Amino acid sequence: MKDKILIFDTTLRDGEQSPGASLNIYEKLEIAHQLKKLNVDIIEAGFPISSPTQFEAVHAIASEVDTVIAALSRANKKDIDAAYKALEPTAKKRIHTFTSTSDFHILGKFGHEKYGKTLEEKRKTILKMTIDAVAYAKTLCNDVEYSAEDAGRTDLVYLAEIIEVAIEAGATTVNIPDTTGYTFPTEYGKKIKYLKEHVQNIDRAIISVHCHNDLGLAVANSISSLENGARQIECTINGIGERAGNASLEEVVMALKVRNDLVKYDTNINTKEIYNTSKKVSGFTGILVQRNKAIVGENAFAHESGIHQDGMLKNRDTYEIMTPELVGYPNTKIVLGRHSGKHGLKSRLEQLGYELSEERLAKLYLKFTDLADKKKEVFDDDLRILMGDSADKKNYYYTLEHLQITSGSKSIPSAVIQLKVAGEIIQESSIGDGPIDAVFNSIERALKINPEVESYNVRSVTSGRQALGEVLLRLRSKDGKSYTGRGVSTDVIEASALAYLSALNKKRKQTKIKKKAS
Repeated sequence: MKDKILIFDTTLRDGEQSPGASLNIYEKLEIAHQLKKLNVDIIEAGFPISSPTQFEAVHAIASEVDTVIAALSRANKKDIDAAYKALEPTAKKRIHTFTSTSDFHILGKFGHEKYGKTLEEKRKTILKMTIDAVAYAKTLCNDVEYSAEDAGRTDLVYLAEIIEVAIEAGATTVNIPDTTGYTFPTEYGKKIKYLKEHVQNIDRAIISVHCHNDLGLAVANSISSLENGARQIECTINGIGERAGNASLEEVVMALKVRNDLVKYDTNINTKEIYNTSKKVSGFTGILVQRNKAIVGENAFAHESGIHQDGMLKNRDTYEIMTPELVGYPNTKIVLGRHSGKHGLKSRLEQLGYELSEERLAKLYLKFTDLADKKKEVFDDDLRILMGDSADKKNYYYTLEHLQITSGSKSIPSAVIQLKVAGEIIQESSIGDGPIDAVFNSIERALKINPEVESYNVRSVTSGRQALGEVLLRLRSKDGKSYTGRGVSTDVIEASALAYLSALNKKRKQTKIKKKAS
């Protein structure tokens, strides 16, 4: 009989910390419902104390999604109380608290003498903080997870000591993160084995791992940990996360499934929902999946070489170690068009994993018919982009009313733009190096702003001349903070204007939230 490995998905917490991956509450709820369909064991919904929006998102997910919901907190009463209050609606709650354990982190974060004058004194302070935090969380919630931040670079003897006191204080799961993605698989496996052998009460808790991908070893390290006693893997959809990302859920799960001849582990994951989940996360976050990404990349099941194609036609097993259907790739392309009704649209969206109220469906149908008028065929990827583009934008402060461009090989590009700002129409015009620069200059003149465009990316969502164009950009304001925006249109110039306004709307919303919180 195979050992069951728990899958702890942190897409909505660590994954959202990817540069540019800001999600609103509706988008988080949609992803959480999809993670439930994927059948993950635990969803880490967010970090409630960090902002009112984070708190509301965790609370909403805890209210609607029937699985174990975790909330992150630092090792103090205020954070833990916020996590508990955000999780109140669910009976399946987990408080996840952490302290820094490596010398790098202790000396860097706790350098002040109030934590101790020597490293040894500071370590004792961290031990007490850990005991107090876990013990307090345990008074609120039976399911408590403790993480030793930067365990990958933590002294083994001290790591064993802090894990032991955390379990004694009430932790039911102990997480050993490779926070900086520093360790090698053999090294990381030995670390887990050491804890298994030297922590006296280790059998009273589940060992969890959380590996970052800075050296491209997150999945390998996660699997290595299983051989040495870990029974929970923390991971994200598409491997998104801080810096180079986290262990990719789909790669971990499929590695265990495909190599079931070699490993004695299994998960509860419904693998046929992997493709839909990947697409939904990519659509909402705006983070593209690289074409050659294992399991979910566009090239994962593509064969161009003549020799490979010949082998595939004779026997799929020649070059494929898993079938596309196993991870939910559609075996047929459903195409909608201008004559497709609301019922057909709703049915297809449900097959793609989206659940819509009648009100939201009616609004989306208007966007769908507008798109269908511009292009003859509307594909699944178009629908996913429409869903991401329509999410929670009814209260935008800045909206685009009209755009007119003049451009040519021997003329100076110019733009005339009409914006609605808090219900008032503003019109402005400007020239630029090209039509998109002219649009940005017009917006800046109209709003009397001058942010820096840090990055600008455009891609075609589907193939063909009538394909939707998606623009992702990042603006840096004068206060040094960056805001991402996303725009979609069959016209990439219009998509650029929409992306710029999207970033400005995010900036305004986050500024309002901070003022309200203070």
